[in-house]
Amino acid sequence: MSTREAVFPAHRHALYEKHGYSAAIRSGDLLFVSGQVGSRDDGSAEPDFAKQVQLAFDNLKAVLAAAGATYDDIIDVTTFHTDPENQFETIMAIKEKAFSEKPYPNWTAVGVNWLAGFDFEIKVIARVPHAA
Repeated sequence: MSTREAVFPAHRHALYEKHGYSAAIRSGDLLFVSGQVGSRDDGSAEPDFAKQVQLAFDNLKAVLAAAGATYDDIIDVTTFHTDPENQFETIMAIKEKAFSEKPYPNWTAVGVNWLAGFDFEIKVIARVPHAA
């Protein structure tokens, strides 16, 4: 039976402590990454939307790296958007840089009306390489 192992990036964001959750949980060779937002180290939201989305991807990358994984190990992506119609073009430009080669991971985009002060969130499931 697999055990749960909490994973945190080197510079743990204040949000994890404030809201009581782990950045990711590793179970066997699967990594379940909590929703990453465009938060600065102090937990505050980046006000510029494009920078907020990029920071969410950067925060995701840091969590993956802490587990020995990369974007290439991602299997499934779920993104949450507070204004999908107006935000989609910006999100797609950043997403296409992160996932630039086929096969792309699965992706589900969900419109929501609240993200605790943020406008974008990304959560993923990844398979951690055996060498990690």
